[in-house]
Parts: sequence; structure tokens; C-alpha cells
Amino acid sequence: MQQRQNFDISLRELKLQLLHMGGDVQESIRKAIEALKIGDMVMAGQVVHDDIHINQQEHEIENLCIRLIATQQPVATDLRKIVAGMQIATDLERMGDNAVDIAKTVTRLQGQTLIKPLVDIPQMATIVDTMISNALNAYVENSLDLAEDLAIQDDEVDHLYRRMMEELFSIGKDRPDVAHQAMSLAFIGRYLERIGDHATNVGEGVIFIITGKRSDLN
Repeated sequence: MQQRQNFDISLRELKLQLLHMGGDVQESIRKAIEALKIGDMVMAGQVVHDDIHINQQEHEIENLCIRLIATQQPVATDLRKIVAGMQIATDLERMGDNAVDIAKTVTRLQGQTLIKPLVDIPQMATIVDTMISNALNAYVENSLDLAEDLAIQDDEVDHLYRRMMEELFSIGKDRPDVAHQAMSLAFIGRYLERIGDHATNVGEGVIFIITGKRSDLN
């Protein structure tokens, strides 16, 4: 009985660490997009610097999961929770990398006047922010509904990305002098689209925990 109680405490600690890491990743994404909006190079640099902390959190979560597997020898749902937890940490770390990529792109833009109003990118950022929250809540609450809804949100992100790409392609074709900036904005859209994909990966992990079956939410 004591061993099971200790195991449950460790599982709760895993959830808390994932939620904390997810919150830090969300903050990095928000800062990167805000830096783009106001042309703040210092804020963009902060995102790049803070990635070290996010990487460290991934390592700590991996170590916790490995220790749980080695000492508790979990099976069935318990084992799936731990394996999924490791994968979620990996997906969160990659989202953090995407936030860094956005911040570095902002730095390269050097505060240029943007060739189009920022509409699609902030909308995409808002949706992926919600997706990260929903994905982590799906894991913590063991919610199949929250996990499956991520596919719908991912479709919204993909739609905005395609629309933005079409507009940027048109601008770049008509105005070769701004083609470089158009490409930079397209990359930012791509990074946000990838963050959405990683969030759906988390949802797939939750579905695997609950059902034991692999699914594809992308």
C-alpha cells in the first residue's frame, strides 16, 4: 500500500512538472509574438536565453520518468502515463525551440515596418496557446474529449497558415523588394503551425493512455 501511495505521489509530481514546463513554453511563445508586434529585440533575446531553462526541465522530467520505470516497474495504464509523460516533455521542448526560432526571426527583422498588418499570426498564436493548455489539461484530467478536440483546433491553425502563405506569396511576387520579409513572416507562421502539431501529439499521447490505441489527430 505504501509503495502505491509513493507511486501516486510521483505521478502527481510528474503532472505538476509538465504543467510548469508547459506554462514556461507558453510564456516564451507569447513573448516571441509580442516581440514581433512591437519590434522588441531585447524581448526576443530573452526568449532565446530562457530556452536553457526549458531544456533543463525536459531533462528533469525524463530523469523522473526513467526512475519511476526502473524502481516501480509499472504496467498497463501506469506505464503508458509515464511513457506519454516523457513524450509530452519532448514535444514541449520542441515547442520551446519553435518559440526560439520565432524570436531569432524577429531579431533578423530588426524592427522593420511590416509589409502587412499582423492578423493571421496573432490569431494562430492565440489558438496554439489554447491548444497547449487543453493538451496539458487533457493529460492531467485524463480527458478524451479535450484530446480529440485538439484536431479541430489544429485545423483552424492550418487554415490560417494556408491563408497567410497565399497572401505573403502574392505580396512577394508583386514586390520583390520585400520578398525577404515575406519569407521571414512565412517562417514564423510555419513555426506556429508546428507548435500546433506538437500539441496534437500530446493529445495523441493522452488517447493512448486512455485507450491503449494509437491515433492521428493531425
